[in-house]
Amino acid sequence: MVTINKVYTRTGDKGDTSLVGGRRMAKDNVRIESYGTVDELNSIIGIVRSLVLERQPADHWKRLSEILLAIQQKLFDVGSELATHSDDSYEGQIISKESDVQWLEGLIDALNEKIKPLKSFVLPGGNLINAHLHQARTVCRRAERLVIHFSRDELTNPNIKMFLNRLSDLLFVMARWVSHQMNIPETLWKPNSTLPTWKG
Repeated sequence: MVTINKVYTRTGDKGDTSLVGGRRMAKDNVRIESYGTVDELNSIIGIVRSLVLERQPADHWKRLSEILLAIQQKLFDVGSELATHSDDSYEGQIISKESDVQWLEGLIDALNEKIKPLKSFVLPGGNLINAHLHQARTVCRRAERLVIHFSRDELTNPNIKMFLNRLSDLLFVMARWVSHQMNIPETLWKPNSTLPTWKG
């Protein structure tokens, strides 16, 4: 268990930070950007979960809240793994597994059964939960791109990339499922649609 007694340390004032194990690295290094973006994603999912908690006590909202919390826990695991250089691995280290990816796929399939097939791309929004889930989806995609970027030069667990890829898919399906549960129509993309003018 981590013990945090002091929030500021002044050790990063010159623009570098410590990885797990003590290795120093510039804060704009793509590895740091990767787990920083995972942290950003976790924060957005925290917002989503807060909005979902307001909709209880319906059972399906409770289940969604539990799933979101489990995702947050797993994202912290992913961040910890990304913050550990492959040369500094240690006994008992948290490692992303293929079963984590399979768990996400099972959730995608289960939620996707509850909604109608898409015949067009959808625009984010219609309600706050949907909008924030789409925001989380796009940040998840950015995290995935960053991990792919730095994994070209540094050894990384391939399950991390797959986990982030499936998570972005799950967040998309969740957004659609939420709108379905709230009986709010999705806004479909209309290519080359007419631009409105201001009246009044």
